[in-house]
Amino acid sequence: MPKSLPREVIHVQQEWPIAQVIQALRMALDGQGPALAFGPITHSHVAKNIAVIIPTSGSTGMPKEVALTSKALIASAKAAHKYLKAKKNERWSLLLPINHIAGVNVLVRSISLQSEIIDLRGKNTKGSAEYTSIVPTQLYRALNGDSDLLEHLQSAKAVLVGGSPTSDDLLEDAKSKNINVITTYGMSEMSGGCIYNGKPLPGVKVKIKKHHMIALSGPMQAKTYLNDEKAWKATTSKKWFVTSDFGDYKKGKLIVHGRVDDLIISGGEKISLSAIEGTLNESFPDQRFMACAAKDAEWGERLVLASDGQIEVEKIKGILKDKFGNHAVPKAFMPSVELPITSIGKPDRKKLLTQFERLHP
Repeated sequence: MPKSLPREVIHVQQEWPIAQVIQALRMALDGQGPALAFGPITHSHVAKNIAVIIPTSGSTGMPKEVALTSKALIASAKAAHKYLKAKKNERWSLLLPINHIAGVNVLVRSISLQSEIIDLRGKNTKGSAEYTSIVPTQLYRALNGDSDLLEHLQSAKAVLVGGSPTSDDLLEDAKSKNINVITTYGMSEMSGGCIYNGKPLPGVKVKIKKHHMIALSGPMQAKTYLNDEKAWKATTSKKWFVTSDFGDYKKGKLIVHGRVDDLIISGGEKISLSAIEGTLNESFPDQRFMACAAKDAEWGERLVLASDGQIEVEKIKGILKDKFGNHAVPKAFMPSVELPITSIGKPDRKKLLTQFERLHP
């Protein structure tokens, strides 16, 4: 986009105190200040109605610069607060990085409620707030040794958990510890989470398209990809944003099965990496699993399974064979490795594959 566009973009710096970020964001939302980029982008100026730009992580492809209007972000905050029955001056705690939409949303919601933001990023999590937003990894840590975080989550009226699937076992454990977990589903293109506990927020509509692809619409939808308007047009149709996820919508509840880009084809058979991980994480709650695909002359792609603990190879083969079939049995294993995740807690399959190729040149 040319510099002749009316609105300047400034980049939010990691060293900014949270009060400075909030002030800049408030001005961006009011249209009284520059638009804010919460990560590296390729544009210095944008259209007047763009308030915030969120670069996607690019863990499975080229990062896209998601352009969001004030109207979309405020609509998202109001819909969340309507669902939560939130009141003015009730507080949000910030436990997520602000270079992702989930963290930015916490700031927008705080502004919307005219309340103090409780910034707990990388800090002692003692203290309380009415609401917070975390990823499943943080919930797992709270339930497995992080007593301060556990106490913080227990004291909240509601804890939003999203970014990646949360296992049923983890949810049951949280419930038994008196944490009011609300699972969320969404993406930067819809101003973050717009489906709570499987149900659309006010104003959000869901459609299941061909091949069970999930499409969403609502007032919180983004405007475009600044660096790839062609891709934006290809994924939107008559106000519907077609996601990269597939699922079903039954009795007013959305069930997400996985991401299309999590699917690999090995020996002619489709395998969902997220389904493999979810099954094993539930079967072995004391350790985490992550899967990726490596190129293979015989299979096309071979399934690689990694874990942060020891791998009971034969037991795992049996579990996956029984549930998915022979084609879902991993061809290679990486036990006791550090599982790479993005700053928002999603599996970083690119880094995992790099680790595997380094170990198996």
